[in-house]
Amino acid sequence: MEPTTPRLTPDCTQCFALCCTAFGFTRSADFAIDKPPATPCPNLAGDFSCTIHRSLRARGFAGCTAFDCFGAGQAVSQRLFGGTSWREDPRSAKDMFAAFKVLRQLHEMLWQLDRAESLAYSPETAREVGQVHSLVQGIAGGSLETVLAADVGSLHESVGAVLREVSEEVRAGYFDPDPRVVRLAPSADLAGADLRDARLDDADLAGALFLTQAQVAAARGSAATSLPAGIGRPGHWRAAARTAEVP
Repeated sequence: MEPTTPRLTPDCTQCFALCCTAFGFTRSADFAIDKPPATPCPNLAGDFSCTIHRSLRARGFAGCTAFDCFGAGQAVSQRLFGGTSWREDPRSAKDMFAAFKVLRQLHEMLWQLDRAESLAYSPETAREVGQVHSLVQGIAGGSLETVLAADVGSLHESVGAVLREVSEEVRAGYFDPDPRVVRLAPSADLAGADLRDARLDDADLAGALFLTQAQVAAARGSAATSLPAGIGRPGHWRAAARTAEVP
């Protein structure tokens, strides 16, 4: 069977709440309670929705609002397990949760590699990015057995190497002799940066490299914060702005 092309945008309506079950978390500033891995969150409803979704941050679950599965949830739920949930078939839970943990990482790699392909300047770098992209995509779009057997550590190293190469090219401000081609100005590389509670008010991040939606959601910002194309302004930023406007 040919590998599929993963969709990298979450669709919670097609997922069996894998982010609320597969991972564990510890009571902290991000989570109000302790939860062991491979167990449902107590806030999980019978239809796999969150019973406190509209008040997660107020109830002490800011970590949930900053999580992004990059589309791995629906890929595992619908493609790898054929739309049969872990509740319907409890025997599938172990492999389903394990596959989600792996595929979530692979999808994030693909998300970053998509951006690297659009930024690569030299043909050699573009070719290297494309080769790594094809490798990761083949595994991410493969069978359950292929996903579970993935050497995630090795893939992280390969992806990290080409991302650094692209980043160095962009930040070096390479000049393109073709006047029709507009190159990005040197930018900050935020790949993997911990932005939890970082104050980004009025910051210009439009040219930031490898900035993810999850990183932005974990930070604080304002209506004047400039974000890269494809990155949305988090709801709690807008809520904070409305609160600040109240006299």
